[in-house]
Amino acid sequence: MFDSLSDKLQDIIKRTAGQKELTQDNMQDALREIRRALLEADVNLRVVKAFISSIKDKAEGENVLLGVNPSQQLVKIVHDELIELLGKEVKPLDYSGHPNLIMMLGLQGSGKTTSSAKLAVKLKKEGRKPLLVACDVYRPAAVTQLKALGEQIGVNVYSEDSNDVQSIINNAINYAKENGFNTLILDTAGRLQIDTDMMAELLLIDRVFHPAEKLLVIDSMTGQEAVNVAENFDAQLGVTGLVLTKLDGDSRGGAALSVVYCTQKPIKLTGTGEKLNALEDFYPERMATRILGMGDIVSLVERAQEVFDEKSAKEMSEKMAKAEFSFNDFLKIQKQMKMFGSMDNLLGMIPGLGLSKDDRQLISHEGEKQFKRIEVFIQSMTPEEREHPEVMNSSRKKRIAQGSGIPIHDVNLFISQFEQMRSMMKGFSDVKKNMGRLAGKLGSDIGGKLSMHQMMKNMRRFK
Repeated sequence: MFDSLSDKLQDIIKRTAGQKELTQDNMQDALREIRRALLEADVNLRVVKAFISSIKDKAEGENVLLGVNPSQQLVKIVHDELIELLGKEVKPLDYSGHPNLIMMLGLQGSGKTTSSAKLAVKLKKEGRKPLLVACDVYRPAAVTQLKALGEQIGVNVYSEDSNDVQSIINNAINYAKENGFNTLILDTAGRLQIDTDMMAELLLIDRVFHPAEKLLVIDSMTGQEAVNVAENFDAQLGVTGLVLTKLDGDSRGGAALSVVYCTQKPIKLTGTGEKLNALEDFYPERMATRILGMGDIVSLVERAQEVFDEKSAKEMSEKMAKAEFSFNDFLKIQKQMKMFGSMDNLLGMIPGLGLSKDDRQLISHEGEKQFKRIEVFIQSMTPEEREHPEVMNSSRKKRIAQGSGIPIHDVNLFISQFEQMRSMMKGFSDVKKNMGRLAGKLGSDIGGKLSMHQMMKNMRRFK
């Protein structure tokens, strides 16, 4: 996401790094390039003008620090302005109401129904009990689609064979109260274009049921058209927040950088993949940091906490300590790594890499290709070989090479590297144990006021 804009902004900042100070002349050059980069990223013209004007004011005002590297100054100014543009701070969902009602709005094809299911997954993770309500009574198979998604994620779907949307919602609220559901996600009808009948129905739902959230789902790939859609919906319904879908496929980022400024409504959630767990809270500061190539370590850690189970991690650590780490364990780790999302996205979160879009895609492509190769290789083994790597011999290796279609030389190389890795893991564990014993012994020595000579003798014993 934002790859094109990110690469251009980083390039502009690098060129400024050669300057001794931030002058009016070199600032004009940088601003011209930033303006061009934003317009190429399909950012709304109003937004570009306001953004450039604000950067210029800050760069030429009292906020410019003497003696600071010009590129660092520019990074700070652009970073602060991007945060401002993206909405300043995270805006959490409003869970008020008994039950809480969240109305999903949007045009057909924006990803509204899928986003409703993704939101249900997110709410389940947070400990809430969501109920999906099928309010799209016009689109063929809309109810069927929602039911299929609900079954896939293990969330109940309330639907009726009726065209009376008000009655459906009213009955769904009663059903929720009787069965302990605390959040209703209303998947309302979308249209190919904004029309009077559509808005009348949505206005009626709003006035009768007063949902805590009216979330407008926008396809970020539509660029500036997203601004028009958002402004129209907001003018008539007063949306409370925005959900940007397909943000992972939007290399330009024009929609995300325009809708907040033009509607003054926050982006609350973003869809960053096809999987039903790929809906995230939107953090303006984190996004600004990523656009400027500074990574997003906080999101990386949060994703790691979701992916890696603490109990499994402890069991894996114990296996490594005993040199019992198997090919099956290797596959488990590889599977968990895939749950992070694409390697390209993962590399973009790591601070300090400074990789361009092309570099990240190349590394990602080669890495994922290698992962698939290893998976085929391990799956060509017998259950015994996967769990006990030490049984490997030359005849087994030849059979695996033939079964996987991987040259015997590569099979030997991988097994050799795997064995080295097991030994290293065992070695690290031994060092850790010895360091613990050494620390305890040193504490005892110091407490007993032993001589330095005796302490050195004790240390040498653990080499």
